Amino acid sequence: MTLLPLDPDELLTTTRSVRKRLDLTRPVPLELVKECLEVALQAPTGSNAQSWHWIVVTDPELRARIGAYYRRSYLAYRESRGTPRGSEEKKAATARVVTSSDWLADHMGEVPVLVIAAIFASEELPAENQAGLWGSLLPAAWSYQLAARARGLGSAWTTLHLPYEREIAELLGIPPRVRQGVLLPTAYFTGETFKPARREPLDTVLHLDHW
Repeated sequence: MTLLPLDPDELLTTTRSVRKRLDLTRPVPLELVKECLEVALQAPTGSNAQSWHWIVVTDPELRARIGAYYRRSYLAYRESRGTPRGSEEKKAATARVVTSSDWLADHMGEVPVLVIAAIFASEELPAENQAGLWGSLLPAAWSYQLAARARGLGSAWTTLHLPYEREIAELLGIPPRVRQGVLLPTAYFTGETFKPARREPLDTVLHLDHW
């Protein structure tokens, strides 16, 4: 597979959550998804446990049912959100995200490939800090997104399916001790390329030696 001519910084700064630009009509070869997952498996994992699991869903009926759970969760989340705050520029950016998120909620079940990143948990999730567990999965999920971007695919980082984690686990036969961390809808993207997103200046979040 020919990779896009992106230098490391460009790859890192232009890998965006793709929603409205996901191409719902163009099939994605399974071998290409596997290639991205091979890259993901090189990510760091605590104690080299490699206890992650990847559920790749291409069956239309299964995708539709996952999409229905996602949309139900998204609508509840949407209703709970308050009025956007901040500058007019930030409000406009939030409005754009909401519009694209609405679109994805309506079309999640039509995205050609849904990838669920999950991890084996040896016990019930603790109420306290869970960084050790999720730190052994989420970097690999981000690596998957980077690999997909380099191969001309778009993806979006989503977790709104998790209120229905048990239902989706039952649907896909995921064992009880395997916990889902993120859902990555994956497709070719429309348009030419992406650009870095606007972010708050570094100085607003940088702390040297103390807060």
